[in-house]
Amino acid sequence: MKEHHLSAAPAVRSTPSTPHQSLATGALAERLGIKITEATAQRVVGTMPVAGNTQPAGLLHGGASAAFAETLASIGASLHAGPERHAVGLDLTATHHRPADSGRLTGIATPAHLGRTVATYDVTITDDQGRRIASCRLTCLLRP
Repeated sequence: MKEHHLSAAPAVRSTPSTPHQSLATGALAERLGIKITEATAQRVVGTMPVAGNTQPAGLLHGGASAAFAETLASIGASLHAGPERHAVGLDLTATHHRPADSGRLTGIATPAHLGRTVATYDVTITDDQGRRIASCRLTCLLRP
């Protein structure tokens, strides 16, 4: 799948489960440099640079990895919800396993639970060497 750079304007993605689903990505995702490379309700993959997303010590900011995870999982939950409902984050947990100070991170969001009113996604964030940087979980309310 072609790599998509997120922008403040809604992007249209075509997936087998929800053709032509419109997803708003937002200014934060653009500011963080998040790019989506794959997006279905069953799997969302994206990348984010470490550069520009660091805390004063030069390491990846924990809030940046949390926002990255929430972006990926929210896209998956929105695709699961379909065009008549919206995914709204209820709970986000993030465990940071190791620091990152350079390179590009890859995040993969997969569903832990896909219900009628709630969707939960697990997100694994790894560095360029495939080492796990963070493990996150997002639960979204699926509302009309």
